Parts: sequence; structure tokens; C-alpha cells
Amino acid sequence: MRVLRFWKPYDVLTKFTDADGRATLADYIDAPGIYAAGRLDKDSEGLLILTDAGALNARLTDPAFSHPRVYWVQVERIPDQAALDRLRQGVDLKDGRTRPAQADLLDTPPDLPERPVPVRYRKHVPTAWLQLTITEGRNRQVRRMTAAVGHPTLRLVRWAIGPVTLAGLQPGEAQPLAPNEIDALRRSAFRRR
Repeated sequence: MRVLRFWKPYDVLTKFTDADGRATLADYIDAPGIYAAGRLDKDSEGLLILTDAGALNARLTDPAFSHPRVYWVQVERIPDQAALDRLRQGVDLKDGRTRPAQADLLDTPPDLPERPVPVRYRKHVPTAWLQLTITEGRNRQVRRMTAAVGHPTLRLVRWAIGPVTLAGLQPGEAQPLAPNEIDALRRSAFRRR
């Protein structure tokens, strides 16, 4: 079994080919037979797990298994307690109510490399960073959740999937998981909920 962790850079598609010539995973990873366990939008950054193990991939991506994903989210304005509580209780979106999330306002911005395309800056609109943990993966879910509570997302970085994090990686870097890391990920993915 092969399992890689990869820091998907901004403006890279979560696939290996693109008919329009846009940047893809193939520009960074040469490992035939592995597939991304989940997706990140082109304008999102952060952790992807790639594997050749179909059962592990299925467990990590099927919302029925409630696998936690941690995001660092830069949003417009500073969320108050009411906005955080709405995220924690679940947010009504067009495709239904989300599961409750763990939502915390970070005291300081996370230590992240600069993005190649700067985040939109407005002189009179402050920004804040949230740590948001969700257990489902709907299309653009985090962005839709923050917008629904009045705080549009400016930058989105997935920090962790279960016990696997970006720690020690830079954008565009991939690293195979060690056997003990694979075991921890498998235990996390296959435990009973």
C-alpha cells in the first residue's frame, strides 16, 4: 500500500490531466496508480492524501464515515460568538443543513507561506482566521458555510485529514507516509463511529 501526503498549491487542479493545460497533480507527483482521496478546489490549498488503496480512499471520502478534516480559513471581518455558534450547530445551505463543525477563532494567523496570488485586501475591512473542523465534504462546503454566516472566505488551507497534517511540508511537496503513519490513518479511517 502506498500513501502520500501532498501540499496542493493554490491554482492547481486535483486531478492528473487537464485538456486545457492547467496545472494538475501531475506537475508535482510522479506516482502511477495512486489517486487523491478527496478534492480541493483550484483556489484552495493544503493537504491531499493520495493512495493506491481503494478501501482506504473510500473510507476517507465517504461522508458516512464522518472523517474529520481541519481547515484554516481566512475570512472577511471578525466573526462574533453568534457566527461561531451557527457554524458549531450546523448551517443551512441549499443542499441541506451541514453537520455541526468545530469552529474556533485563531488568536494569531497560522504560519503559512505567502500565496502566489495575494488575498484580496480592503483597507477598511478587517480579516480573521478560523480553525474549522468538518466531518463531511460537500462541494465548496467551507466557503459556503462561512458565507452563510456573513464571513466570506478569502483563503482556505486544509491543515489535516484525521491524524495526517501538513507539518513539515511546503506547497508542491509530496512525502510518503511512514508505516506507523499509515497505520494511524487506517485506524482513524476504519474505527467505528
